Amino acid sequence: MKHLSPRQSWDLLQAKSDAVLVDVRMEIESLYVGRPPRAINIPWYEFPNFESDAVVFVQAVEREVASKDQTIVLICRSGSRTLDAGEALVRAGFTQVVNVVNGFEGDLDANDHRSTVNGWRFDGLPWEQM
Repeated sequence: MKHLSPRQSWDLLQAKSDAVLVDVRMEIESLYVGRPPRAINIPWYEFPNFESDAVVFVQAVEREVASKDQTIVLICRSGSRTLDAGEALVRAGFTQVVNVVNGFEGDLDANDHRSTVNGWRFDGLPWEQM
């Protein structure tokens, strides 16, 4: 699995038109907090149990791609969930998995706020909100 900054990930998505951007956050996070354009929401876990099911996740990703050699870019809130989701994809035979370091909202700052230190939104990259 590769680890790229949000800007590097955006550049990769622009260069590879067949790359798939997968938002692994819960659906409510993706809809209300915002998400990059073209992102497909496939949650690593979901409310109310917050338990991941790697098999179900991998099957959902498989339905979105033409082959396991296609580039899959994973994003979450802070770059943590994507590590586990990415490892599940690698174990399932995916060869081009990218983790967006610091995710969509980035790390917490001294006041426990996100999007002020790093991450997709902090970098001023395109995003949309419901």
